[in-house]
This record gives sequence, structure tokens and C-alpha cells, in this order.
Amino acid sequence: MKKVSFFDQIAKNNRNSILLSIFVVALVALLVYVIAYVLVPGFAIFLLIFAAAIMIVDAYASYNYGDRLVLKATQAKPADPVEHVYLINTVEGLSIAAGIPPPKVYVVEDDEINAFAVGKDPKHASIAVTTGALKNLNRTELEGVVGHELTHVADYDVRFMTLVAVLVGLVAILSWMLIRSYLVAGREERGKLGFLVLIGFLLAILAPVASRIVQAMVSRRRELSADAGSAKLTRYPEGLASALEKIQKINQGKKMKVSESLSHLFISDPNKSPLDDIFATHPPLEQRIKILRSM
Repeated sequence: MKKVSFFDQIAKNNRNSILLSIFVVALVALLVYVIAYVLVPGFAIFLLIFAAAIMIVDAYASYNYGDRLVLKATQAKPADPVEHVYLINTVEGLSIAAGIPPPKVYVVEDDEINAFAVGKDPKHASIAVTTGALKNLNRTELEGVVGHELTHVADYDVRFMTLVAVLVGLVAILSWMLIRSYLVAGREERGKLGFLVLIGFLLAILAPVASRIVQAMVSRRRELSADAGSAKLTRYPEGLASALEKIQKINQGKKMKVSESLSHLFISDPNKSPLDDIFATHPPLEQRIKILRSM
């Protein structure tokens, strides 16, 4: 198998994430143009400002207080300095390697092997690991999982994904506005507006779906980057590869009680279903293991 540099892997995934985000920005700009053309300009500007204000408030709240809500929703408890000493030491040691302050460490009582990171920046971050992970993973595997989550923290992935989520939400709002304006317009008004209105109507229907797919693709790229980042921090890709293999085997049939809206935060989707491959926020475990073992 041809060896792949984890530096090249990180650069490739970061580049693809940015390109996908540019697509969503272009989609927002196109919707804004069509709305401005279809509606009375003054009314369109008012609605756009209102929609943008809602999204900014939502992004601000999610960015500054989302970590507390996630920790509460998952019933995460602070790691015990005695019982979980190796986990705490691992987080501290790899944080030094990553050049970031050690995040707060939490434990989630659940048999599934999983972990997640939250926080708006490295100075305000937390990492949570399930009891299933502590029970089933050996030291190098646990280090691989912690390295993955620390990479999310070091790369400001929470900030990046919040921006993408805001853009996707804005696409949904703009699409609804465009559909609404089309439905309330009379037949004569639609005829005057011309072919662009029909294009705009179709765009309003398809844009939210397209933006959600792009959001999932961006999330998958961030997961691959975090895998490569873990290999870079631990200098042992096999640790995470082996952990993902155990996740594949042991998590089968198990299901964490986690909201679908939080699934993208975890190292492995706790709500994975065979029917959601298009909108999956994580790459297939087989693909991740193969890439790690090629490093």
C-alpha cells in the first residue's frame, strides 16, 4: 500500500473544506440576487436584514453557550482525578504536543465507544470520552481517540462548523422567502417577472438539500483531517485505526441516547443508519481505517 503523509492528508482535507464552504457562500449569494430581483427591493432588503440578524443571534448563542448545552444533554461528568488519571494525563500530554492549553476532561456513562470535543476555542474547550471507550480501548487506542478530538480543538473546527451551519441555515431561510414570494404573487406578476422566477423557485426547493449535502461533506472532511491530526500528534496512526476497528465491532447494535443534532460532534456517529449515507456527517469507518494505515 502506498504511504501517505499525514501533512498532505491534512492540507488536502482543509483545502476541500474551504472549497465546499465557498460553494455554500455562492449559493447564498445567488439566492440573495434572485430574491432582490423577484421582490420589491425595499421589502427584500428588510427581509434579508431580518434573516441575517436571526442567524447572527443563533450563531452567537451556539458559539458561546453551545458547549454547556452539549455537556448537559449528554450527561457528561467531570473526570475523576483518581479513577480517570490516565485519561487526564493523556489529554494533558497530547495538548502539550498540539501546543494548546489542556481542555477540561469529562466522562459520559455509556457502553458505546465514543468521544467528542466542544468549545469555541482552545482556551475554552472540553473533551468527553464514554466509559465504553475507557473500558474497551488500550492505551495507544485511547491516545489515538484523544488526539483526534484535540485536533478538532486545535483546528477551531467548532468555529468552522458553526459558520457552515449558519450559512446552511441562511440558505433555508432565503429559500423559504423565495418560495413564499412566488406563491403569494399573482399569475400576472409571475408572468412579468419572467423565466428567472421559475429558475428561482426551483433553486429555492433544491438549495436547502444541496447545502445540507455540502454541510455533511464538510463535516466528513473535518473528520478525516482530525484523523490525520491524531496520527501527527501520536506519531502512531495504528492506535486510532485499531480504535476505529473496535468501534466498528463493539458499537454494532448499540445506540447512544443522543440527539441527531449532536451526532456530528462525536468521533463516530451514534445515530448512524444505513439510509442516511447522503447526509452522513462521518466518512465510512472502513475508509478512515484504510487511510490511517496508509500513513
